[in-house]
Amino acid sequence: MMNTYQERWSRVKGRLKAEVGDDIFSSWFARMDLEAVENETVRLSVPTRFLKSWVQSHYSDRVLSCWQAEEGSVQRIELTVRSAVLRSNAPKPKPDLQDAPRDQRALRLDGGGELRGIAAPVSAAHDALGGSPLDPRLTFETYVVGRSNTLAHAAAKQVAVARRGDVVMFNPLYIHAGVGLGKTHLLHAVTWAGNASGERKVLYLTAEKFMYGFVSALKTQNAIAFKEALRGIDVLVIDDLQFLTGKNIQAEFCHTLNALIDAGRQVVIAADRPPTDLESLDDRVRSRLAGGLVVEMGPLGEELRLEILNSRIAAARIHHPGFDVPEPVVAFIAKSVTHNGRDLEGALNRLLAHSKLSGQPVTLEMAEREVRDLIRPQEPRRVKIEEIQRVVSRQYNVSRGDLLSSRRTANVVRPRQIAMYLAKTLTLRSLPEIGRRFGGRDHTTVLHAVRKIEGLVGSDTALADEIELLKRQLQE
Repeated sequence: MMNTYQERWSRVKGRLKAEVGDDIFSSWFARMDLEAVENETVRLSVPTRFLKSWVQSHYSDRVLSCWQAEEGSVQRIELTVRSAVLRSNAPKPKPDLQDAPRDQRALRLDGGGELRGIAAPVSAAHDALGGSPLDPRLTFETYVVGRSNTLAHAAAKQVAVARRGDVVMFNPLYIHAGVGLGKTHLLHAVTWAGNASGERKVLYLTAEKFMYGFVSALKTQNAIAFKEALRGIDVLVIDDLQFLTGKNIQAEFCHTLNALIDAGRQVVIAADRPPTDLESLDDRVRSRLAGGLVVEMGPLGEELRLEILNSRIAAARIHHPGFDVPEPVVAFIAKSVTHNGRDLEGALNRLLAHSKLSGQPVTLEMAEREVRDLIRPQEPRRVKIEEIQRVVSRQYNVSRGDLLSSRRTANVVRPRQIAMYLAKTLTLRSLPEIGRRFGGRDHTTVLHAVRKIEGLVGSDTALADEIELLKRQLQE
């Protein structure tokens, strides 16, 4: 019966995602789990009290209506906090590797696992500081490095191995990427490795935990102690900064950020977009964030997806020795499931579940059936010239106004030519139309730019790689 309800829960989540959109769904519902269906009540759980409060205040009626569309007898939604139980009955909740799906709890690929070696004392020390839960599997040793995340991984590793008193090389370290590309894995790895030495206090907080801690401190009149505790940290790690809201909370975050950086302490931050695109944040905060090392993690290439899959399969076999995925199936998933690491993990979880529950071997036909909803349409999305200008401006640190201006300096001319080339190759706009959208230029100017970049791409591999990266960003 529970399997039936889990299937309905999957359809309910599909309805929710369709209604609220991918971003809101990822923010508030991706970590929501079905616990039980009893009489006319559906019991759901989330990992934090903040998340529970927010969903109850803003989305409870919508969740109920989506359930009623699948199961008409449901009259009530009951929301609980998993962490409230787990704190007294370890182990802690564990998100999957490489930012894998957090809503797939049955038949985990690594079988769950226990805290081993230094993990338990490090976790206890972290918890004592009031940090968000850490997953003992999200370490540098389990992180799969590829072309799209090499710089972010190297920078994070540099932060993790630094000692107290060392000169801080870049502060803050700001990592941004889309959902499921490995940001949380890196931040957990920094926290584990940094605390393992015992020299420094490293604290990992989600933005929602930071907000909850600040609000709770104000309510209990412990705000000064809260601020002092944060500013006594050697390395502060903040995840999902895009969710930091509220003027007072943002002001306190800004003060904390400035105090830590001015004192030579390290700050590491992850978000789903660069600092300049965090419109909800105060200009001072965005400026301070942009003043450090800002690293973007690109989409997972097919080769990296293949490595991640093989790594996860190897981990699964430790706990499920009979689990075998033929090479053609691995190649099919790596080629077809392109969105992010969570979808890859979800695909393997389905294959594992099917194999364990049915007793049947994994075949290509079965894989095609099980993961079909994870395969995105192959038709490329329509790209707008404004998007091209925005992405190129961000990549080359020039303003959109510079691209449209008459400036002829080298740092503006080349990005402008690249943007015109992309406009010609990724849109159906004519050369005269492209010229008009770039400050009223003549079509011959656009043609010259297109031919110039076409010629350079053939001989300059670095430029060719940059343009391919821009194309992927625009077509994602």
